Amino acid sequence: MIELTRQYGRYGYRRIAALLRDAGWQINDKRVERLWRREGLKVPMKQPKKGRLWLNDGSCVRLRPEYRDHVWSYDFVHHRTDDGKAFRTLNILDEHSRECLAIRVKRRLNSAEVIDALTDLFILRGVPAFIRSDNGPEFIAQAARDWIAAVGAQTAYIEPGSPWENGYCESFNARFRDELLNGEVFYSLREAQILIEQWRNHYNTKRPHSALGYRPPAPEAIVPVETRPIMH
Repeated sequence: MIELTRQYGRYGYRRIAALLRDAGWQINDKRVERLWRREGLKVPMKQPKKGRLWLNDGSCVRLRPEYRDHVWSYDFVHHRTDDGKAFRTLNILDEHSRECLAIRVKRRLNSAEVIDALTDLFILRGVPAFIRSDNGPEFIAQAARDWIAAVGAQTAYIEPGSPWENGYCESFNARFRDELLNGEVFYSLREAQILIEQWRNHYNTKRPHSALGYRPPAPEAIVPVETRPIMH
C-alpha cells in the first residue's frame, strides 16, 4: 500500500484498495482505510459538487452521454518545459466510457491540428454523434465546424462562462495536471510527449476510476497465448 502511495501520490485509499485487489490482494476498502490512517497517509479532500445550468423552460443545457462514442469532448491544457517554453496539449475524451482517446502535445495547436487529431480517431473508432467543446477560436473556426458537419457529427458548444457544462474534460484536465504535470520536469517537448502518452495509457488501462466502480476506463485485455502443436 505504501509503495503504491509513493507511486501514485494523489490517489486516495479507495483507488489504492482497487489497485491492491487488481494485483491479487483480498482486501476491502475499510481495512485499507485503517492502515492508511495508521500510517499517517493524507486523505485527499473531497471535491465540491458542481451545479448545472438550467434554462427558463426547466431544461438543462448539458448533453448527457448515453453510450460509448455518443459524446466526445476536447479541450486544451497549457504547460511549459524546463526551459520556460510553452506547450499545449489537446485532450480528447469519450464521455461515456471516460476513456482518454488521445492527447496531442505540441508547441502550438490550431484548428488544423484539431481536425488532424480527430481524423485519426475517426479512422480508428468511427464518428461520434456529438463533439463537445468550449468556444475557443480553434474549436469554432469555420473550417473545423464545416469539417465536423461534413463527416456526420454535431457540435455541442458550452455556454460562455459555464465550464461545468464540459465537466468531463474539466475533471480530466484537473487529474492530468494534479497527477502528472505538477509532479514532472519536462526537459524537452519530446520528453513531455513520451511521458504524457505513458500516463494516458496508465489512465485508460490501470488507474481506478471512481465513476466506474473503481475500474479503469479501458482495462487491458488478457489475450491467451496460443498453444502450438508439437512437430514430430
